[in-house]
Amino acid sequence: MDTKRSTELSRKLLAKQQPGKIKRFRAFIERHRLATILICGVLLIFIGCAAAFYLTYQPPVAQTDHTPIVRKKKTGPTKFYSQLNGIEVADETAVTKPVTAVMIENSPDSRPQSGLKQAEVVYEAIAEGGITRFLCLYQQHKPGLVGPVRSLRMYYVDWLAPYQASVAHVGGSAAALAEVRNGSYRDIDQFFNSGSYWRARDRYAPHNVYTNFEKLDALNAAKGYKNSQFSGQARADGTASEQPNATSIDINFSGPLYNTHYDYDKASNSYLRSIGGAASNDREEGRIAPSVVIAMRVDETTVREDGWRQSIVTVGSGTAHVFQNGTVVEATWRKGSRAEPLRFFDANGKEIALNRGQTWIGAAANSGGGVAWH
Repeated sequence: MDTKRSTELSRKLLAKQQPGKIKRFRAFIERHRLATILICGVLLIFIGCAAAFYLTYQPPVAQTDHTPIVRKKKTGPTKFYSQLNGIEVADETAVTKPVTAVMIENSPDSRPQSGLKQAEVVYEAIAEGGITRFLCLYQQHKPGLVGPVRSLRMYYVDWLAPYQASVAHVGGSAAALAEVRNGSYRDIDQFFNSGSYWRARDRYAPHNVYTNFEKLDALNAAKGYKNSQFSGQARADGTASEQPNATSIDINFSGPLYNTHYDYDKASNSYLRSIGGAASNDREEGRIAPSVVIAMRVDETTVREDGWRQSIVTVGSGTAHVFQNGTVVEATWRKGSRAEPLRFFDANGKEIALNRGQTWIGAAANSGGGVAWH
């Protein structure tokens, strides 16, 4: 009986206290309405984000053999190659160094010459009376002595024109001088730049005019010839053939003093040059041994200019033989205009890629000249 009464009294007491607690809670909410709204808002945002994550979350899928893996290709340093002789050079600036062409004599009294071994491209042709002469092109190599320097001919101008080259010479034929002095060329004739040349005392005139690249580079810089933009022959890495078919080459220009011979040297993949029955040497550098030898056949005539002169047809096309790697390729040479470069093509019309290194191009007349090999 006492227990029932106690429980009843508790209920009545709670009933009396309840309205008071509710009133106090409402009063608290009323006093802190802004804070209550903010707290509720934050709770709603949190609940919404949690629900979105739960609905969109997907566990990671294990990598299988069928899932492609993308790997970035490793790239090495950029390589740069000379447009003139195809050799690798240090940087892009070296590719556009100025090209200098030098006319070098080839009479017996001029031998052995200086600077021939370091020339990067050499054109050899008859200058007069059956005597051959060299047009030597330099860009990456800078020999300390070059010469004897001699006069210029018109067809050499045709060959040097595409290289945007300065041309070092001592005068020339009337047609050649009229062309190189017309303002379109980088003419560094000794006649007007005597301080860049000198006459050696160990040889007699006219076989004793010399220069060097300390002087020629300074002369080019003074005239603003700071780079050359041109497109050279296609080049490639050479490999000695296991089945050589041309290891002994003869190119006949005029007679015994000027006809040339080449013996293929497999060890160096180059051609040991001889002329007039003797080794063809550079006085300072030794035996001349180009990587590529080309014999091109040309139409040659004698014309009356300032005296009787040789004239060679350089524009158009003709036959050629390209010797490299111990082999020979029958080719066609083509040159579309004076400003266009000389190119060599195989029987399928594809340009022949020449080995990197020195290229020696001999222009032998269709009538009177010749090329043979075995």
